[in-house]
Amino acid sequence: MENTPTVREGGRGARERILAAAEELFYGQGVNATGMAELAASAHVSKRTLYQQFATKDELIEACLRRFQDEEVLGNELALKRTDLTPRERLLALFAAPAPGFPLRGCLFSNTAVEIADTTHPVREFVADHKRRFAEQVVDIARQAGASDPEALAGQLSVLFDGASARAAVLSSAAPYEQARAAAEVLIEHAVVGE
Repeated sequence: MENTPTVREGGRGARERILAAAEELFYGQGVNATGMAELAASAHVSKRTLYQQFATKDELIEACLRRFQDEEVLGNELALKRTDLTPRERLLALFAAPAPGFPLRGCLFSNTAVEIADTTHPVREFVADHKRRFAEQVVDIARQAGASDPEALAGQLSVLFDGASARAAVLSSAAPYEQARAAAEVLIEHAVVGE
């Protein structure tokens, strides 16, 4: 007799399944296009269980973004934490093209902010805070790289980073990452003292 696992709707693991489904659906099709019924079905939980775990969709969106941030599944942003690269190499690694076949959907944080029009919405504030912390990390690495004005360089690289991600998504092409890297090399060269 074959022993096949059964999918449980509630109980242990429900929260994790909901967050995993939300991450996939929110990234793949956006927060507005994803309904709670679709999330419940994808996570193999009842809507009742979904709402027991997350009282509102907004709460689920923020929890998904927080998990994405805290569990460090942020793709190129993780380059800033690499210890095997020089500071300059870490800055340039921000612009590495995604692996072939990786969906070019842009940044989950930026995409979510664009979908929520209210600039005072808690999720928008969470996204803005994430983007500020990212820029602060870039300032620190730019300082380590020897930039004469690390704040200015970090601002330029942050805009370039977000722009490359958005343009790659719009064009369904990794070419913007290569173009952004070339521009970043010029910016870094001009910003770093002694180069």
